[in-house]
Amino acid sequence: MAVDPMLQSLVAGFSTEAQEVCQKVTLDLLDLEREGIDNEALAKVYTRLARHLHTLKGSAASLGLQDLSSIAHKLEDALAPLRKDIKPMPRPMVDMLLHGLDLFLLRAQAHAEGRGDALPDPTAALAQLVADAPPPEEAEAMAMAAASAHAGPATPAPAQAAPSQAPAAAVSAADDDTSVDASWRVAAHQVTALMREVERLREFRMRLEDRLRDISKAVDLLSARELLAPTARARAMLSSVTAGVRSDGHEASDIVDSLEEGLKSITTRPVRTILEPLQRMVRDLSRQLGKQARLSVVGAEVSLDRRLLEKLKGAMVHLLRNAVDHGIEMPDERERVGKHHEGALTLRVEQQGNILVLELSDDGRGIDVLHVRASAERKGLITADEGARMHEAQIRDLIFRPGFSTRTDVTDTSGRGVGLDAVRSAVEGMQGRIEVVSTKGSGTRFMLTLPMELGSSPVLTVRTIDSQVGLPMLAVESTQLASPENLRIGRMKTQLDYNGQLVPVMDLGARMGLRASAPPSEGQPLIIVQSGGKRLALAVDAVVGDRDLVIRPLPAEVRDVPAYQGAAILSRGELLLILRPGWVVTDSTPTTVAMPQSRRALVVDDSLTARALHRAMLEAGGFTVHLAASGARAMERLQTETYDVIICDLEMEEMNGTELIAKLRAQPDTKEVPVILVSANDSAGARSRGLSAGADGYLSKRECAAGRLLTEVLDVMSRRGARA
Repeated sequence: MAVDPMLQSLVAGFSTEAQEVCQKVTLDLLDLEREGIDNEALAKVYTRLARHLHTLKGSAASLGLQDLSSIAHKLEDALAPLRKDIKPMPRPMVDMLLHGLDLFLLRAQAHAEGRGDALPDPTAALAQLVADAPPPEEAEAMAMAAASAHAGPATPAPAQAAPSQAPAAAVSAADDDTSVDASWRVAAHQVTALMREVERLREFRMRLEDRLRDISKAVDLLSARELLAPTARARAMLSSVTAGVRSDGHEASDIVDSLEEGLKSITTRPVRTILEPLQRMVRDLSRQLGKQARLSVVGAEVSLDRRLLEKLKGAMVHLLRNAVDHGIEMPDERERVGKHHEGALTLRVEQQGNILVLELSDDGRGIDVLHVRASAERKGLITADEGARMHEAQIRDLIFRPGFSTRTDVTDTSGRGVGLDAVRSAVEGMQGRIEVVSTKGSGTRFMLTLPMELGSSPVLTVRTIDSQVGLPMLAVESTQLASPENLRIGRMKTQLDYNGQLVPVMDLGARMGLRASAPPSEGQPLIIVQSGGKRLALAVDAVVGDRDLVIRPLPAEVRDVPAYQGAAILSRGELLLILRPGWVVTDSTPTTVAMPQSRRALVVDDSLTARALHRAMLEAGGFTVHLAASGARAMERLQTETYDVIICDLEMEEMNGTELIAKLRAQPDTKEVPVILVSANDSAGARSRGLSAGADGYLSKRECAAGRLLTEVLDVMSRRGARA
């Protein structure tokens, strides 16, 4: 069917609008077949659904798209009998309406691309659509049967009625999104370049604030040296300049904030735009496999970079298909073990500073580690000896290996060994990480953490011993001081009475492995941190303050370190490591270490972040730490300085770790100095080569930054002392 050339320019906009409306209709249909919804909520969904279908019919007719108008009209006719006597919609009717929406969207897209003339006559498709729908009497009978089979209490609990409100919120938000009356086409790289400039402006403003503090200190210093008369004019000028620059700084801050928010609104979209369509995919796939499953999304209004959303979509599809195919059991199997016949998948989205946390969980059969190990051995991914030495977490990690599959036959859904390896590759390509936790018989949980690279985030800076670290303000509920009245100190643990609840207390220094755990002293700051539904009171030595910082991902060699989610560069070039809230609140037994006094350490590493990590750990343990960015620079330092221990990176340009050790052992002054090699390579071969070269210890960078460094240093120094 040809479109009037005068109206063709409007058809593309109609196609986009139709996609949004059809997505709303899809969510409404999924709600209508949901169990446990009261009649009032059902009536609202039916009314909203009818309104959306009527909008599609009217918009199509106004553009002369009679084929689309006819499809929408047929869908309205099928819906009409069910609106007379409100009941849950039978699944065959939902299937028919969803297929009708697919047909509508395919033809709308063809019209938008100018292919309307080539479309076949819709009469046959409409006839098939009507034939697929149950007759009105049968549809009503099926609806009544479904309602009586799953009848709930007369007054549903709020938790049952809550799902029906989600589409309303989505509709409202989507309506807001479409309120823009004009648009410009701008290349993505141009907007990204502007955002980078905004980040530079923010860092410049931070440097300006520090310069202002320096000027204020200079004025105070002049006043303190009793030079009031000779310096009165200079002090007055400095004070005037300080006030003026401070005012300019505040204005610059407002401009930067406005620019950042404006660019974020352009470059980001709500996560729901990719997650809500996946609910339809889960429903269709489960029906195809003879299962029943439903996806719930929590936190879908978080906004993300559009490019990140596109990359995430493929990973989410793989994870959900894997969960439905391998995780969710058949309905009769679920009922035999006491589960609901419908499987539950939950996707939680949470923003922690500049980090996005995605958690996909299911209540299926879980991961059978013995089956996974046998499959990996059968496919040659590991040997039997390697499998026997692996612990459960390592075996579960095999599911991400390329070529891995537990299926022996190939189906439309899985069996080709392509899926979760693609997910891990995609996540790592976005500088993120993925973990899996599973309990056999109870379900599986995949956790993805990804950097949200745009803009700045508020960060609370705290100090423990001599180390400063940051906490995303989004994870900080409140701060308070420790007192005998609000602490409950037991023999094994300390708890804080927080809003009528007892919250565990953890010393940050102990959590980082820098000192032995001890109850907080009176007046010590306590930071209430929450993440993933867990809450913990973190005892710190001091709260330095909060500020907006640009959090950047850690380099690849230390990206898997669980303690840190990224780092921020302060105004003077210092590196502030940002703690991962999920790691902070995780239960862990703190390491007890003995504190050396006035020892000297040399850290040799070509990575700025690695040097900062090692320095923070060692200084907190009482060491005086010097840094060298290369082996050559380390040899220069050793000509004039002496050290009690050297921590050296294995892989460096110009001179690697083993070459540096060879030079150290060849010189009388340094041949007995303990040397610990640190490397991103944690293989047995690399460890053996490092120790054979003359190293006294070997740590992976993950072990090192997770808190093992100080303990290893003390152990190596103790062994060297005993040999001496």
